[in-house]
Amino acid sequence: MIKILGISGSPRMESTAYAVQEALRAAEATGGVETQFISLKGKTIQPCIHCNKCVREGKLTCTLWADDATEQLPLVHEADGIIFGSPVYGMGITPQLCAFMSRFRGTYGVLKDNPHYFARQVGGAIAVGGTRNGGQECVNNIIYGFFSTHGITPANGSLCVYSGACVWSRDQGAQGAQEDETGMANCRRIGEKVAKLAKALKDNKEI
Repeated sequence: MIKILGISGSPRMESTAYAVQEALRAAEATGGVETQFISLKGKTIQPCIHCNKCVREGKLTCTLWADDATEQLPLVHEADGIIFGSPVYGMGITPQLCAFMSRFRGTYGVLKDNPHYFARQVGGAIAVGGTRNGGQECVNNIIYGFFSTHGITPANGSLCVYSGACVWSRDQGAQGAQEDETGMANCRRIGEKVAKLAKALKDNKEI
C-alpha cells in the first residue's frame, strides 16, 4: 500500500480543492493506494526566515515556528506521492502554498548526505485559473521546481499534459472546475501517473 497526499494551496475550498480531490480519486482507482487530502484554507503558516535553526539541529521540520504546518510537514515527508494544487495568483502560486513550501529548509540536512533521500517520492502539480490561459503553466512550473529542488521525482500526465494539469474554472468555483471536462481528465491523469510511478519506485533498490 502506498500513500498519496493531496494538498490544496488555496485559501478557499472551491475549484482547487475539487481538482486535487479528483486527482486523488483517480489515484485510489489504480488500486493499492491510500490517499489523504489537506487544505491550507484557514491555516496559520509562518514563512521560513532562513535562520537555519533546523539545519543546525539536524531536524527535517522547522523548530522555530509552532503552527499548522508543524504537524503537516511530516505527512509530506512520509508520503510516497504528493499532489500540490494552487489557484493562479499573479502568474504564481498562492502566498499560503509559498509559505508552506518554504518550510522545507530542513531537508538540506539529509539531502547533503544523501541527495537521493526523496527520490522514491513522486510529485504532481495542478493549477487552476479563472481564465483559459491565466498562468496555469507558470504555477505548475513553480511546483515542479520545488520537486526538483528537493530531489522528488516529478510526474506529468504524459502526452499533452506536459507540465501538470491546467484547469479553467471560469471563476465559478468547484462547479466551474467540474465543468472543465478537459481539465478534470488531466487531473485524473496526474493522479494516475503519480500513483503508478510511486508504486514502481516504492521497492526499487537501485535508488
